[in-house]
Amino acid sequence: MNTQTLNTGSQMPMLGLGTWKIDKSQCADVIFTAAQAGYRHFDCACDYGNEKEVGQGLKRIVDEGIATREELWITSKLWNTYHARQHVQPACEKTLSDLGLDYIDLYLIHFPIALKFVPFEDRYPPEWFYDPQAESPGMVTEAVPIRETWEAMESLVDAGLAKNIGVCNFGVSLIRDMLSYAKIRPSVLQIELHPRLTQEKLLRWCAQEGIAVTAFSSFGPSSYYQLGMAEKSDSLMDHDVVQRIAKETGKTPGQVLLRWAVQRGTIVIPKASSEKHLQENAAIFDFDLTKDQMSGLSALNQNRRFNDPGHFCEAAFNTFFPIYE
Repeated sequence: MNTQTLNTGSQMPMLGLGTWKIDKSQCADVIFTAAQAGYRHFDCACDYGNEKEVGQGLKRIVDEGIATREELWITSKLWNTYHARQHVQPACEKTLSDLGLDYIDLYLIHFPIALKFVPFEDRYPPEWFYDPQAESPGMVTEAVPIRETWEAMESLVDAGLAKNIGVCNFGVSLIRDMLSYAKIRPSVLQIELHPRLTQEKLLRWCAQEGIAVTAFSSFGPSSYYQLGMAEKSDSLMDHDVVQRIAKETGKTPGQVLLRWAVQRGTIVIPKASSEKHLQENAAIFDFDLTKDQMSGLSALNQNRRFNDPGHFCEAAFNTFFPIYE
């Protein structure tokens, strides 16, 4: 498996399996099947609601000798309700307990959004509403500085609970401010990235600062149709340029999109459930796209986000909450 060297010296696999929206009933089996197909990197989160099932799959991988714990790379994320200093370590420990692990390879702040704390015993994962049973439920924010959260994240490294730490859905200004006080620099930034949202300046800046980038939603709108956050007309898989390059390379549209991402130096974490798609997504390291093919895909950029709190928080959680503007 191709890897990228992080600023800590850790070797992070360039391909991982995203676990968002993998149904609990099949999650453990999907994790095991992915490992059989060569996957060693699994991208998880408290908010996905399936970390216990991921943990069952990981245990089977180790128990059946497919891979040792040391050969696996497990990423998880700190949810919005756990940003206060006193909640960061318990949140990480809860994730580790669910996953059946002693340490996490990479722990990320999921969003630059601090919400009011919800105790584990009240609701886990807590999701976005503070009180779903309220007459008019909404998000309730908490005034927690990112510095407080990041310093608590650094303590996880000191305690041996996380090997690497980083952030998701952050922009240059927030990370630049973090770097002014961080004792441990973020190893990874995870962001939405695909030919409709190429994020050229952000990628260039991260390369300059030695921060690796993980791309989520590499297929563009595919994950968002059923959530009403994208239309079929937004499809990248069916786009003429992607289809043409797929024919030229003898690869599938999905493989073309993933190859575009890894050739830009980004780590990819496509979600898949079937053995066929798991194997297809993994077969992206035996070909190269030409300069013209790369340029043609990048030219599809529209600065189009499909995963934007500035849209979905108001539509789904009755709270206007932009973070990118």
